[in-house]
Amino acid sequence: MSALFEPLRLRGVTVPNRAWMAPMCQYSAEPAGPAAGVPHDWHFAHYAARAAGGTGLILTEATAVSPEGRISPYDLGLWNDAQTEAFGRITRFLAGQGTVPGIQLAHGGRKASTDRPWKGGEPVGPEAHGWQPLGPSPLAFDERHPVPTELTTEGIAEIVGQFAATAERALAAGFEVAEVHGAHGYLIHEFLSPHSNHRTDAYGGSYENRVRLALEVVDAVRAVWPEDKPVFFRVSATDWLDQGGWTPEETIRLAGDLQAHGVDLLDVSSGGNVKAPIPVGPGYQVPFAARVKAATTLPVAAVGLITGAEQAEKILANGEADAVLLGRELLRNPSWARHAARELGAEVHVPDQYHRSV
Repeated sequence: MSALFEPLRLRGVTVPNRAWMAPMCQYSAEPAGPAAGVPHDWHFAHYAARAAGGTGLILTEATAVSPEGRISPYDLGLWNDAQTEAFGRITRFLAGQGTVPGIQLAHGGRKASTDRPWKGGEPVGPEAHGWQPLGPSPLAFDERHPVPTELTTEGIAEIVGQFAATAERALAAGFEVAEVHGAHGYLIHEFLSPHSNHRTDAYGGSYENRVRLALEVVDAVRAVWPEDKPVFFRVSATDWLDQGGWTPEETIRLAGDLQAHGVDLLDVSSGGNVKAPIPVGPGYQVPFAARVKAATTLPVAAVGLITGAEQAEKILANGEADAVLLGRELLRNPSWARHAARELGAEVHVPDQYHRSV
């Protein structure tokens, strides 16, 4: 049997294969008004196409737990009934195709309130539906970004509550997996890394203090998420700094802590918290996932320039990861999983309407 097309059971959820879709922001929601943050026809078609293409699990784009948690005004959110109802339309279709619907719960932190990438991605102000970003410390991401407002302990507690409330809405919308976004320089990653976290209270300084927010969010989500459904955590395994940043060794330590707090899989990415040279190449982040898998008992997913069926099969067959997440490759080819199954001599769900193409 192909390792890529072997089912994976996590708690009470069985994912039919291990070719999964990574969260990728579409920057396509309305920026303001009653439809702000609400998924619409573009989002439905986007996710539906990948489900029809055989993808085993789909993680929606970073979905904000509050309006100011959006990375851009055009991002999805899940803080009201209109958003919950619209997400339900998507999850029902995904589940109908045998795809497990998952959601990434996120807060943009100091990197929030930016324009869409194809418009330059610059920070935007109130005149363009923007807002003042929040962060662990009054340190801007770079020279273009504003200095964020430093969160108080009361503000931190409020955000933890927002993650829990959004998880409850995600459950009502039909999601089977909840992923906490702790990577790519957004709020939770900002707290993890000493590069961006200069606090001197219980949320800064030592490793134990810097991971406090991550564990509090996981605890809050796990408390409202059903026991038989899995919780994931996405981490940037390294800041790619020689010193002063988050490290692979800390990632391995965090993996154990997350597992003890009820996390079922670590989604291993890297970077995003500081501008640093990254040696990008095929599968360049897989070694970080492999290190976590070798050092812990927590299942891991690998991501980063995984494009070919044989490449993905080898990662899993070699025991470097338990699943692979595809990003841009699934943008190029929504039916990647179906094509990979054919190449590897495996079987994957094909909609009745598409059987003539098999």
